[in-house]
Amino acid sequence: MVRFFNREEEATIVAAIQAAELATSGEVRVHVEVGARRPALEVATRVFRELGMEKTQDRNGVLILLAVDRREFAIVGDEGINKVVPEDFWATERDLMQQHFKQGEFATGIEKAIEQIGTKLKQYFPYQTDDVNELPDAISYNK
Repeated sequence: MVRFFNREEEATIVAAIQAAELATSGEVRVHVEVGARRPALEVATRVFRELGMEKTQDRNGVLILLAVDRREFAIVGDEGINKVVPEDFWATERDLMQQHFKQGEFATGIEKAIEQIGTKLKQYFPYQTDDVNELPDAISYNK
């Protein structure tokens, strides 16, 4: 398995996921893919299903995928999110991540995007007192 982030970076990203999920019932995952032969968005759609992200109660999962060797990334939201948000909902996060990625700040770009995702999803999917963490917060890697 290829590791892209060091332990400190992974801990920062996981902490950002956990903080975001305290504001929203939405579920956020980060996946790192190496060796993908398809464009990042296609890979993200496949990985979204493989990780079972479409099984959340409100269909409000978000996947950030990095195809590191292709130098591509994608953000995919489940149908529950896409039904209620504006069409350009992910553009801000995409642009923020690109800004940081251009400077080699991959973990920071993801951390900041996750913070924004949590804030934005709170409007549509606020955290409930009986909310259950439906998906792992750990970063997943392809094998």
